[in-house]
Amino acid sequence: MAPIPKPSAEPNDSPDTYVGLDSARAERLAREKGWSTVRSLPPGAIITMEYRVGRLNFEVRDGLVARAWKG
Repeated sequence: MAPIPKPSAEPNDSPDTYVGLDSARAERLAREKGWSTVRSLPPGAIITMEYRVGRLNFEVRDGLVARAWKG
């Protein structure tokens, strides 16, 4: 029987700390803090809404993070 998969742990990190940062710097910091996936999106992008443990999403306007959320 195959083992039951265990989702990876999510970093103890608030997405709000990334708002206002340059997108490249925010992505680098997020990866250093343990986020396995970092996704940068333009405003109004059409995305899937499934929740992925360990993923951090950034909405980027003019090179700056305008909004950040988990999943």
